[in-house]
Amino acid sequence: MNELFRGLPSVATLLDSEEMSKYPHTLALEACRKAIDEAREIAQASKKLPDPQSIFSRAVQIAQEMAVPYFRPVINCTGTILNTGLGRARLAKPVAEAIAKVALSHSTLEIDLESGRRGNRQTSLRKLLCRLTGAESALVVNNNAAAVMLAVNTFANGKKVLLSRGQSVEIGGSFRMPDVVRSAGGILVDVGCTNKTKVSDYEEATDSETKVLLRCHPSNFTISGFVEEPSIAELAEVASLHGLVLIDDVGSGCLIETTRYGLPHEPTIRDSLKSGSHIVTASGDKLLGGPQAGIILGKMELVDKIARNPLVRAVRIDKLTATGLEATLRLYEEGKEEEIPVIRYIARSNDEVRSLAQELKEQLNKRNIESEVTPAECEVGGGSLPGVRLPSFRVSFKKNAQEFAKALRKGDPPVIGYIAEDTFHLDMRTVEKEEIPLIASCIERVSESLK
Repeated sequence: MNELFRGLPSVATLLDSEEMSKYPHTLALEACRKAIDEAREIAQASKKLPDPQSIFSRAVQIAQEMAVPYFRPVINCTGTILNTGLGRARLAKPVAEAIAKVALSHSTLEIDLESGRRGNRQTSLRKLLCRLTGAESALVVNNNAAAVMLAVNTFANGKKVLLSRGQSVEIGGSFRMPDVVRSAGGILVDVGCTNKTKVSDYEEATDSETKVLLRCHPSNFTISGFVEEPSIAELAEVASLHGLVLIDDVGSGCLIETTRYGLPHEPTIRDSLKSGSHIVTASGDKLLGGPQAGIILGKMELVDKIARNPLVRAVRIDKLTATGLEATLRLYEEGKEEEIPVIRYIARSNDEVRSLAQELKEQLNKRNIESEVTPAECEVGGGSLPGVRLPSFRVSFKKNAQEFAKALRKGDPPVIGYIAEDTFHLDMRTVEKEEIPLIASCIERVSESLK
């Protein structure tokens, strides 16, 4: 076997070529090593060494793949509007433009232009959020888990936190709300049962060591049937009676009334504050439709106390997040929320979605590619409006579903659909009209390569 391996080309030999010189040295070096390792494995299994040219070609192929940026745009046809794997909320065009301007320049992140002194990156966001929600004060951090952690750490470090068993949810990445509470220094006390939690359960669990009553909106699942859950107003009474801080993690960051789009009511930040929550936390990149952020709103005295927590520095937002969130919130304030893609996709009529699907099919017909427009259902996703299905339309392909899906994922741009009943589907609710020619071209290239 050692004699066989002596026939492998050296890394230096593969590197010393015009093709490999196009790539950064460290990248090319890793590609050559990988190609040689693969050849060694092939030789070990087959007792035959691949020819040097094929090893070199494989090294070039690996280098090409490594040189493609990992983070790049994709076309979302998954049937999930807020697809966590695809970055959740797609930003509005004015928001993306605002971020690009700030990214390409120095910015007013923390300077008071009037006085010339050091400013505060929270000031503009606080004002906008308070106007939009009726909160007394606001603070923005890097994500909602950080917002909950900060609030619990500020008010219940080493003290008890009450949380209904039906709200001990697992959030993205296998992280669990009980773990977040414990990591923040809180002593978690489960109250009630999975399907039924009553006001009396909170009353009975409260003692002198209890400091926080935490409500977590179960945004990524539903419980139906024999269920009961106290309202925020009822929880506010318990919190007031016992001197507790009521923290409501509403999750989705909804600022609009979802019933106007024919959807069930999604609890809004304003709803929670009006019902008596002391602190409300929410995500920026779910139904709000902005960049990833954790939003903390509520009583001025309490928010100010959170803002003084040393951990705030560890989870603060950068200039791009601040800019993107501000631009998103201004669209709401100006009554232009339907420019935000998440809201626009939810609001789309069946006729519009069908028209997009039909247009893609027609472009594929011109390329002699068979497809079919079929009715479908789409979900909001991202921990928002769980169990709610929106009518949609999709373009379906019945041949080579697995190969077809993989080839489209690896295309430029990647087109991400889904497979159901051995058929590959592209849901059109989240597709922009100008993306249709791109999708058609990608499908044409894939179809040719799979012949």
